[in-house]
Amino acid sequence: MSVVAAAVCPHPPLLVPEVASGAAPELDDLRAACLTAIDRLADADRLVVVGSGPSRGQYDASAGGSFAPYGAPGVRFGAGDPVLPLSLAVGGWLLEQSKAAAVPRTYLSVAPDESPAQCFALGQEIAQGNDRVGLLVMGDGSARRSEHSPVHLHPRAEIFDHTVAAALALADATTLAALDPDLATELHAAGRAPWQVLAATTGLTGELLYHAAPYGVGYFVATWT
Repeated sequence: MSVVAAAVCPHPPLLVPEVASGAAPELDDLRAACLTAIDRLADADRLVVVGSGPSRGQYDASAGGSFAPYGAPGVRFGAGDPVLPLSLAVGGWLLEQSKAAAVPRTYLSVAPDESPAQCFALGQEIAQGNDRVGLLVMGDGSARRSEHSPVHLHPRAEIFDHTVAAALALADATTLAALDPDLATELHAAGRAPWQVLAATTGLTGELLYHAAPYGVGYFVATWT
């Protein structure tokens, strides 16, 4: 079979209300959009959660995620040790809140320096087999969108993020595959490699559910079905 649906979400730890604390309501719209997108993965035979990590690695469904490093030691999931990097931990936490929670899943981290070709090949590998695969792709846009960003404002950040948003809205795999890794690194866009895994997916229709930079970081939510 192939990838039959995909959801794209960002991975700020502030999505977890216990981490955000008093600021939690500020991201209510973003959380709702994420769950809307992920709910559409519920009919897949299996899910692959893809996100950035220190290196490429695969984790089974029992892998744990914890938000203790972000001030919420009581928020964790998974039967195993909390080994998931942030992007996959947020993805797993969102999945647990969604209609797709019961679908069998694996987690896959991709290194930030993996080439577009390596990411594309990984996307093709995921789609092999007889299962109807759903992808949950975790990735932030540029962290240089405003003077209040984690990294100071970059003049190309907004253009880069709007290019990504348009590609996600149109399920434009060609544009995602062509994103420049060096520019993405300069802009601190953590989603580049995961999005280029998604770029191996074709034949779906895109819908952009959210695009904003509330803390100077570009956040996108999209669904491909």
